[in-house]
Amino acid sequence: MKRILMPLVLVAALTTGYAQKAQPLKVINTKPLVLATTEEVQSAVLGEKRVLNIYLPEGYKKEDTTKYPVVYLLDGGAEEDFVHVVGLIRYNTQPWINRFPRSIVVGIENTNRRKDFTFAVPNLDFVTRIGYKPEHFPAYGGSARFISFLKEELQPYINSHYNTSGQRTIIGESLAGLMATEILLKHRELFDNYIIMSPSLWWGKESLLAEAPALLKKSLDKDIKVYIGACSKDEDKIMYDDAVALDETLKKYGGSRMKVYYDYLPGEIHATIIHQAVYSAFRLLYPHTETQY
Repeated sequence: MKRILMPLVLVAALTTGYAQKAQPLKVINTKPLVLATTEEVQSAVLGEKRVLNIYLPEGYKKEDTTKYPVVYLLDGGAEEDFVHVVGLIRYNTQPWINRFPRSIVVGIENTNRRKDFTFAVPNLDFVTRIGYKPEHFPAYGGSARFISFLKEELQPYINSHYNTSGQRTIIGESLAGLMATEILLKHRELFDNYIIMSPSLWWGKESLLAEAPALLKKSLDKDIKVYIGACSKDEDKIMYDDAVALDETLKKYGGSRMKVYYDYLPGEIHATIIHQAVYSAFRLLYPHTETQY
């Protein structure tokens, strides 16, 4: 009994001693954790100020000769998708993973995404099919101007102010996925990789899908990779069917220089797909990690 009690007494004494010595933590220093910078620019094309959130990869130095790919993130505001997408990119570019190339991320904050990401249509009769009302779209049909902003202002600005390699990726979900699809079909030279998730191809009664075969006849002079992520068909059968149709159309008419990856994520709904889908896209577009080469 003594042999059992003595260790217990000793432990109790030591524990009591530590408890008596414990003091509240003293803060030695406090500093912000900086993830990115925010720039406000004036767009002549859009006729308004726009906010850009820009992440630079670890080790980035303006004076270096190293060049970096650029990821353009639609819905790229700090309160939108910027922070968690940057987190995924930073994770995949860690040296012990090295799946995705270290990249600059340009998040484009929205002012009115329903205007910027939709193309012109004669009327809004079709929106009731999706559960909207025409008054939910007081402004729409501005995609052509937004694409001009990307092409004529934003890409030249980023290339002139940062060390860019020329390789460009665009990420868009929902209405931003509609925008990314329109760029792919009409201005595919603007990007090398397209990450498109749950695209709102119902806009204009699927007219963009109907135009796709003719638009895809334009020959490609470079290789393009396209990721299409679709969420649960039980949640939204229309959007699921449209994503499947986009996949089939691109594979049929996209030509040999377009590689298409279709990814069905039945466990995700429209509101939750982007985080998992972006990670899945990285895995498909860049399948090998540092230990798998």
